[in-house]
Amino acid sequence: MDTIVGNFSQSQLNGWEAKEFSGQTVYSFVKDRGRERYVLKAQALASASGLFNRTKIDLNKTPYLNWSWKVEKIFPKINESAQSGDDFPARIYVVVERGLMGFSSLSLNYVWASRNPVQNLWTSPYTDQVKLFAADSGSQKLGTWTRHKRNLREDLYKAFGEHIVEIHATALMTDTDNHGGNATAYYGNIWFSAD
Repeated sequence: MDTIVGNFSQSQLNGWEAKEFSGQTVYSFVKDRGRERYVLKAQALASASGLFNRTKIDLNKTPYLNWSWKVEKIFPKINESAQSGDDFPARIYVVVERGLMGFSSLSLNYVWASRNPVQNLWTSPYTDQVKLFAADSGSQKLGTWTRHKRNLREDLYKAFGEHIVEIHATALMTDTDNHGGNATAYYGNIWFSAD
């Protein structure tokens, strides 16, 4: 049975909480003309705040993470491997909570990259406990919806070399704080499935 964590088409943020890192990204529901349904719109202006859903997911039962998103612009001049360029118009990520106060937690971020090629996996410039994966990249698909289904259990193994069978939170963020730019992105429903 599917587990829906982001039921955005119903204009619902039940179970989601905001977390601010640097300034506030504005999240709101809008009706997408092409889809004739509601989606979550994110607008960032030199800001970085995300939304978190702390639903535990058993990856033995539902290992596939499904989502769709649309991005209007990228940041072609940034270096995504440096702290000064660790900004993405769209990212969806999962958290594996570990250790006292979560200090040993792991996170895998699926991002719309500006420069890193699709399928590229790299380490966050802030910590080796966070890995980034370019699900989309560049300007070719800007302004159009792209859909993704990732085997999260396999991706976590590739990222961290561990057989992880449970995640503790799912999050999304549109962030532009490091390079001081702006971005607008749209997120469709997010859910986990058995296949």
